[in-house]
Amino acid sequence: MTDQAEAMRPPTEDEAQKASEALELLASALTPSGNLPIQVATNGTTTKIELPAALGQLVLDLLTHVSREEMVTFVPYGAELTTNQAADLLNVSRPHLIKLLNEREINFHKVGSHRRIKSEEVLAYKYKRDKVRSSALDRLQQLGQEADAA
Repeated sequence: MTDQAEAMRPPTEDEAQKASEALELLASALTPSGNLPIQVATNGTTTKIELPAALGQLVLDLLTHVSREEMVTFVPYGAELTTNQAADLLNVSRPHLIKLLNEREINFHKVGSHRRIKSEEVLAYKYKRDKVRSSALDRLQQLGQEADAA
């Protein structure tokens, strides 16, 4: 078992390489229905399991990020986040997050004097924000193409 400080860092180059190798092997093992068959050897005993497509894809997504040396954090749906955790998840500063909370852009509640934000609220805001950004980029691209055509 690793300590929390070790888990809160980007993957090493060696870990990224191992993840890349595992990703390639596991992706090639997917069944036509998307399930992921796995064999686990423990104490001389081999156990075969088949992960459903959704879980198999989650494993492949994790390995994809690690192979790119990207840090990955799991946030359970329904978890209550601190302002620091929510800011990290949105990749914004804590003061900017506090501004969003005060403007009621993201719902929160207080536990004593501390703000707590449900992960689904943060993820809903992130989805909405990313959708707006994507639409703006699409519009800019369209304007650029129109300007080139003129």
